[in-house]
Amino acid sequence: MPTSSQIAYYVRLGEIETARKLFNQTPHKNIASWNSIISGYFQNSKPNEAQRLFDEMPSRNTVSWNGLISGYIKNGMIKKAREVFDTMPERNVISWTAMVRGYVEEGMISEAEALFWCMPERNVISWTVMLGGLIHEGRIEEARRLYGLMPEKDVVTRTSMIGGLCSKGHLDEAREIFDGMRQRNVVSWTTMISGYAQNGKVDVARKLFEVMPERNEVTWTAMLMGYTQCGRTEDAWELFKAMPTKPVVACNAMIIGLGENGDVSKARKTFDLMREKDDGTWSAMIKIYERKGFELEALHLFCLMQREGVRPHFPSLISILSVCASLATLDHGRQTHAQLLRSKFHDDVYLSSVLITMYMKCGDVVKAKIVFDRFSRKDIVMWNSVITGYAQHGLGDEALQVFREMSSSGIQADEVTFIGVLSACSYSGKVKEGKEIFESMKSKYMIEPTTEHYACMVDLLGRAGELNEAMSLINEMPVEADAIVWGSLMGACRNHMNSDLAEVAAKKLLQLEPKNAGPYVLLSNIYASKGRWENVAKLRKNMRSRNVSKSPGCSWIEVEKEVHMFTGGENKPHPEHLEIVKMWWKLGGMLREAGYNPDGAFALHDVDEEEKAQSLRHHSEKMAVAFGLLKLPEGVPIRVMKNLRVCGDCHTAIKLIANITGREIILRDANRFHHFKDGLCSCKDYW
Repeated sequence: MPTSSQIAYYVRLGEIETARKLFNQTPHKNIASWNSIISGYFQNSKPNEAQRLFDEMPSRNTVSWNGLISGYIKNGMIKKAREVFDTMPERNVISWTAMVRGYVEEGMISEAEALFWCMPERNVISWTVMLGGLIHEGRIEEARRLYGLMPEKDVVTRTSMIGGLCSKGHLDEAREIFDGMRQRNVVSWTTMISGYAQNGKVDVARKLFEVMPERNEVTWTAMLMGYTQCGRTEDAWELFKAMPTKPVVACNAMIIGLGENGDVSKARKTFDLMREKDDGTWSAMIKIYERKGFELEALHLFCLMQREGVRPHFPSLISILSVCASLATLDHGRQTHAQLLRSKFHDDVYLSSVLITMYMKCGDVVKAKIVFDRFSRKDIVMWNSVITGYAQHGLGDEALQVFREMSSSGIQADEVTFIGVLSACSYSGKVKEGKEIFESMKSKYMIEPTTEHYACMVDLLGRAGELNEAMSLINEMPVEADAIVWGSLMGACRNHMNSDLAEVAAKKLLQLEPKNAGPYVLLSNIYASKGRWENVAKLRKNMRSRNVSKSPGCSWIEVEKEVHMFTGGENKPHPEHLEIVKMWWKLGGMLREAGYNPDGAFALHDVDEEEKAQSLRHHSEKMAVAFGLLKLPEGVPIRVMKNLRVCGDCHTAIKLIANITGREIILRDANRFHHFKDGLCSCKDYW
């Protein structure tokens, strides 16, 4: 005859139907069999069937009622569990404790406390459950009082209190309890070691670790994470190598620790050596690549993850969307968006904000607005994402319209909002509107402008040619102008070829950021445009003496989900370099016929005009555009990204290329978008 243990066996295997078949075949069912099959239905998330069988039971004992309470609690049905508790004919300490535990697990600590103090009797488990609830809520003072009232304390109780005290940094008090324990298990040791490690006392933790009688994987991992959190990756690496077994959680901790402390190659080595990987492993490595500027590696790893049949989870999707935004890889971004829809993550507010940013940075303004409009529960981050996106595209009217809609919807603008709106005014030449909005920050919105807001205003005035007013604003700032503010003025001086003010801004910038190549480069541009080659040479000598190097120009383009990189001067030629050069020579002829002459002011060398033209010809964005014309079919926009600001010569050339080829070209540089179509640019040559 089938027994309750046989039924329980099939329940553990998840074969509830087989268990039910055995139960039905039993002619004389005892209470234990009924209890087993009812428990099985609860374990398989079928509470209604469990209740139906409970109602059919010919007789019940307290175990049956307690099983019903526990079953509802396991299925998150706390109200139903309380109904059962209130109607059961007889309760014991297990019944009361189960109900208290249910409230604690649901975070309903007040309800748990009320019930706990009504208990006719309590055992050490009851006390420990209530203690754990208070500790989990961070109510350490109340936990202390409860701990002091306990008539009996076992190893679990003491360990819980140690963990609670450690979580609040009370290490001495925790250690006093630990030292006073007559019996300790591996959890007690691990909790104390983790407490020291999490509070930055890894050397003390290590001493305790060394004298521990036995260690498990959790102990090793706790010690490992202590080292990584303190930035002691070499110690962590040595400990990791010494681990007798390396569980996935320890490997994941090692990947994150190494990566966040800058040792990305060793993090990848750990990843590659892992025999087993879980979702956290892939997400950790992708996140490290994304955060440390290895965007292409993140993209390749994400593709590998999919090829190996691993379903992307929330953290990896967030990271890869950020990568798509950074690289402006629209095809990958669209594919990731589709996965979000399939995974039913698309209703998450934060994720929707990241999606909007991704589409904006990939140049698909329409799709970004569709995502925004579809979402009903918009928060401040979503509104800011759209405003900032429109600003980057030079769409001042659209940014201001969204700003007005945001105010009408009752969402209070914050500091980020005003950076976006003021940038939009700056990029679209709306000086009057920008001034009014800046003045309204304090008077209407009670927001004190920061240096970033002043930098936006300096940029706004500078772009409009009002350099003296911009300088006056800097002098009137209530706080010291930082590098962002002086950088804004410097850029404006370059646009308007004001070498006198540029020198003032450059000197300030060099004091604030002596290793930043930007001021040298911008000032060199101005000197070179005026033929002041002695000044250019002097600046370069100054750069060499200070070991300052300019970041090389780099552009990239996505073709058939593969990112192709181009560097200034073609120091690292593309595999199809010859075909690209041929295409550029062809374009060169068409450009000359259209009246284009290379602007030597943007070639920073004292050489003849032919050599200057040669230098300009190999600017990375031109190479990327030529490659796009070779590879992308008619009707498909050519989307090129650049790590630096696009120079005036490239801007002129690409605008002409878009016109004479009839192609739509979208160029995103370090500051903003330039959308070339039909001989026009979205920035209206105002950038």
